[in-house]
Amino acid sequence: MNPTFVTHLPAELVVLAKPNKQDPSVVDVFELIINGQEIAPAYSELNDPVVHGRGCWRRPTVTAEKLDEDFLLALEHGMPPAGGMGMGIDRLVMMLTGAESIRDVILFRLMRPQT
Repeated sequence: MNPTFVTHLPAELVVLAKPNKQDPSVVDVFELIINGQEIAPAYSELNDPVVHGRGCWRRPTVTAEKLDEDFLLALEHGMPPAGGMGMGIDRLVMMLTGAESIRDVILFRLMRPQT
């Protein structure tokens, strides 16, 4: 239940993250876990068109018709290094309020259960 950082996930779980230089089977990511909830995932974006294109073919949901050639071409022209962290405010509110479900803290009424 203590705050924990999970790092170096299998490459198949975060397909848009850069592979680790020492072990390409994992990617350089971290996820902050508090009370068993993922609060903040973060990683560096994969900006190598060769590695990205090769990874697309390994994914069962990507076929030749669905491969985004325009995106790969844009990567070939040069995408600067990018990365980021996304903190889920809804999950943070869940943690602070002790809510058991994200539906208890979500602001959008259409996502709340019917009463």
